[in-house]
Amino acid sequence: MADFDLVLQGTVVLPERVVEEGYVAVRDGKIAQIGVGIPPAARARHLLGKALILPGAIDAQVHSLSQKDQEDFIWSTRSAAAGGVTTIVDMPYDEGNLVCSAAAVKRKIDHASPQARVDFALYGTVDPEEGPARIREMVEAGVAAFKFSTFGTDPKRFPRIPPALLDACFAAIAPTGLTAGVHNEDDEAVRTYMEQVKASGITDYRAHGMSRPPITELLAMHTIFETGAGTGCPAHVVHCSLGRGYDIARAYRRDGFEATVECCIHYLTLDEENDVKRLGGKAKINPPIRPRAEVETLWRKVAEGNVWLVSTDHVSWSENRKTNPDMLANASGVPGLEVMVPLFVKGALERGVPLTWAAKLMAENPAKHFRLDHIKGALTPGKDADIVVLEPRETVYTAASSGNNVVGWSPYNGIRLPWTVSAAYLRGKQIADGNKVLAEPGSGRFVRPLPHQIIAGEALQ
Repeated sequence: MADFDLVLQGTVVLPERVVEEGYVAVRDGKIAQIGVGIPPAARARHLLGKALILPGAIDAQVHSLSQKDQEDFIWSTRSAAAGGVTTIVDMPYDEGNLVCSAAAVKRKIDHASPQARVDFALYGTVDPEEGPARIREMVEAGVAAFKFSTFGTDPKRFPRIPPALLDACFAAIAPTGLTAGVHNEDDEAVRTYMEQVKASGITDYRAHGMSRPPITELLAMHTIFETGAGTGCPAHVVHCSLGRGYDIARAYRRDGFEATVECCIHYLTLDEENDVKRLGGKAKINPPIRPRAEVETLWRKVAEGNVWLVSTDHVSWSENRKTNPDMLANASGVPGLEVMVPLFVKGALERGVPLTWAAKLMAENPAKHFRLDHIKGALTPGKDADIVVLEPRETVYTAASSGNNVVGWSPYNGIRLPWTVSAAYLRGKQIADGNKVLAEPGSGRFVRPLPHQIIAGEALQ
């Protein structure tokens, strides 16, 4: 009689080591055993040779609802399943529904649950007019972190949170144990540089980087981390395109503060002088894509252990919002859920960066960051059997032909991927097979942090 429901044998990639000829055994939707050698019997037993077996990725930064009637969870989680991302953490800046109250959190859970093909957690934020008053109710509603911005894209949907209000929000979050994540661009500096670029008459691909030079990021990072230091709140920068930014965070950690930085996959893949020049608005992202030298610096930061998470900042804008010849007139952001894992594996192998960082930065650390590590983030007995398998088969990524995204464009079109996602499992059930997504809408679940913190003498429920 089979001892397990599922056994996968191959090269098992863990945060601390790579296990050649290892296996992962699953029972009742949970990881049951990790081993080496002859794999045990199972109802489904797959001997995968040289294939890489990793924990399912947790994408820490997804925007499923930034554009009404566009992507939604039905497509974002389909892209996720195809790419081996088994949990997404969705941002609170939804067009028409800023997630800034318990009621808004519930609306979003109710909206996403029938659509989701993978598990999902949620960020919360605040309405600047209300301040931090609703932070506790959102914690009780199940948000996994909070998101703010030092730059205002839109006064309602994506507002700037000025320093005094940011301080008040951090102070309110600190007792909960959750993290305050912040978009790191100094509002005044960006607007000043943007006006200078407009006055110069430059509108091509160069305009975006010129309007957001490195100082605009670095000034904001000091504000964010100093606010965390002053309030005792874990402070997190949700994306940084500059090696210097990771050094700033390391200095705060050295001084005893919780200060972390996330690196998006586009900053580890694309560069300004080749990709932005070629793609124009389809490579417009805030903060901007930087020169190739900075890309290589960021890989060194990965190898040094100074990157905390790797994510996508995924958003699938319709093509008409990304093709204006005036670079600054385009929407900011790109899709990436379908290719984050194979892009990271490709980049790491090309630079001799250990693959253990893939398991750590895209699974273990995100699970810890959002306090989901009681069920997610590792191939550890007792945790959800969320698994991604990559086989050594070269493919050329083309968004239009994959069928797993709502838009037919991607800044990663044409990139050769030496390792391809061939299977993904959510709680032990296969959700993708390398050719198509098998998960039905509604198979994903809302996941929330383990309630272990105390506020005003009461345990959070």
